[in-house]
Amino acid sequence: MPPRNPQPALTPRQFQAVAKAVADPRRMALLESIGQERECPCQKLCSEAGVTKGTVSHHIRELVRAGLIEERREGQYMFYEVRRDVMAAYAAELLRRVSGLGSA
Repeated sequence: MPPRNPQPALTPRQFQAVAKAVADPRRMALLESIGQERECPCQKLCSEAGVTKGTVSHHIRELVRAGLIEERREGQYMFYEVRRDVMAAYAAELLRRVSGLGSA
């Protein structure tokens, strides 16, 4: 019986979107900040990032588009959470591609 893969498979397009998103140092820093908590408020990201709210918003939009984070609105406040299932699927696919296990 083949090993069970609990992570969802990423399409080639999803894989590329995630790769592009994590390749940017500022987006990666935001992703790491969000991942430090179960849910991270936007105000915290803006105060810690050292850039404008618009810049944070742009990078957050790219992380959401890549499927790496989910956003939740509570009144006027936004909260973000890392989609660990997508991160795990990306890591598994990356490992598969560089280890020669299967075809890309």
